[in-house]
Amino acid sequence: MIDTHDTAITGVDTHAHIFSQHLPMASQRRYSPDYDADVSQYLAHLDRCGLSHGVLVQPSFLGTDNSYMLSALRQHGKRLRGTAVVAPDIDDASLDVLGEAGVVGIRLNLVGKTLEDYSADHWQHLFTRLAHRGWSVEIQRTLADLDAVVPAILASNVAVVIDHFGLPEGTALDARHREHRWFLELLGERNLWVKISATYRSKLSIDQARASIDALCDGAGHADHLVWGSDWPHTRFEHQTDYESQFALAKTLMPDPALRRKVMIDNPARLFMIDVREHIQC
Repeated sequence: MIDTHDTAITGVDTHAHIFSQHLPMASQRRYSPDYDADVSQYLAHLDRCGLSHGVLVQPSFLGTDNSYMLSALRQHGKRLRGTAVVAPDIDDASLDVLGEAGVVGIRLNLVGKTLEDYSADHWQHLFTRLAHRGWSVEIQRTLADLDAVVPAILASNVAVVIDHFGLPEGTALDARHREHRWFLELLGERNLWVKISATYRSKLSIDQARASIDALCDGAGHADHLVWGSDWPHTRFEHQTDYESQFALAKTLMPDPALRRKVMIDNPARLFMIDVREHIQC
């Protein structure tokens, strides 16, 4: 059934996963779900929180088989966009198929992986083609390692999106820390974005998360490259949190309605190519 939901943007959740435990899993994976997280459950969460749109992120344990996510995108194209996982040698026709379904970016989940040389020709060829499409490259890796990855990808002029505050590992982002400073300074100069999401993956307290948001805004000189994500269904942390708690936390971390509007409406609409027809204050 094709979704006929009103497209007015009341809020965008930029980070959620859908899957079935019965789908074929990638041979090399860090996690195997023992439950299903389907698109109807996800849309129900959006509706309860008054959010109009979401961005589905292909879970790493499904590898490059994006078909389950694509099916959801095709059914709910007015509300959803997608971030796929692809092989670096994917051809243009296959990228076209992803784009027609609603994919607007790819993800490199580099946690636990040996880093490659992302300045190599085959990677740069992929990133350049994504930049021409207006897509983004999303990266999950601890902050300490991002300097070995991010500059080479940004050199292709593609937008780069950093997951979960950059995974600063139990400490607030702070320009006084040498390994944080280069990252915060880069925010003000390049097409680099950060997801305000999943504080539990970095063991950030509320005060540390607030301080990190302040540091991100100070580093960039603006809040125009911040977006929010629920990280639903919070894989490996399902018993610690839930969707409504993460949505409430977002309001706690961003009490200023003007900042929330930027992070939850204006910025994600621009980054993920969601048509802005009518705004309602988030």
